[in-house]
Amino acid sequence: MGQSRSSQRYASVKPEQDAALVAAMAKLRTRYKRMGYRGAWKRLSRTGWRVNRKRVHRIWKAEGWQIRKRTPKRRGKGTSANGCAVHRAVGRGHVWTYDFVMDRTERGGQLKFLPVVDEYTREVHAIEVGRSFRGKDVAAVLQHLFRIHGEPAYIRSDNGSEFVSRIVQEGLEAAGVKTLFIAPGSPWQNGYSESFNSRFREEFLNLELFSSVAEAAVLAEQFRVEYNLERPHMSLGYLTPAEFAAHCAPPVLLPHAAGEAPDSPRVGEPVFTLS
Repeated sequence: MGQSRSSQRYASVKPEQDAALVAAMAKLRTRYKRMGYRGAWKRLSRTGWRVNRKRVHRIWKAEGWQIRKRTPKRRGKGTSANGCAVHRAVGRGHVWTYDFVMDRTERGGQLKFLPVVDEYTREVHAIEVGRSFRGKDVAAVLQHLFRIHGEPAYIRSDNGSEFVSRIVQEGLEAAGVKTLFIAPGSPWQNGYSESFNSRFREEFLNLELFSSVAEAAVLAEQFRVEYNLERPHMSLGYLTPAEFAAHCAPPVLLPHAAGEAPDSPRVGEPVFTLS
């Protein structure tokens, strides 16, 4: 016929042969939402269809009808007893808190900030910046801060996957730091972190336009230093966090006794004095 062999292609007739079968399977799937291909094959066989299970499986995949496994609900680890109004910090280094703050670069790329705050002195020990954070990244930040400032008695957070990850929990346990997970859906129980995050957004994020992660990290560190050294706090008697921390002593903690909560503050003894 004067035509090149490469221009000739075989046209599959399977779709035409399967049209009636696909229509029957579609009716079954409409009625039984969570039915898999094996269930469809059995029901088709009972209604008179002479069809192979592998053929049903092939059509089922081609039509995209696979059943997606439901993600199991994760029960939150926190309780209201771990809230900042109930379990209060009683001295410098007693309770740290952290949470993520989201923003974007000039071109729309995601930015994730991780401030780590001392609840008692309001000092911001770090503001880490990245596109994303995993458990190992959070663990690395904490390990670095522990070497500089020492380990706190507790660290408070929500039930985010980065904070409840195995590597973070094992690292905190090895360092002797206890966790305070707030109740799910209760951000007010992590009030010190939420308070700082609101000031951080209002005084910094809403005023800056970042071109890259590196630029965001440099500017965030400048904000952290100014916040600790220059910004007075009404709740601290209009002292800066650094000035207040300079007059604070670490909390005096009682040894764990039977029937008592561990690390309870020694009642009647001051934990800081101002000259």
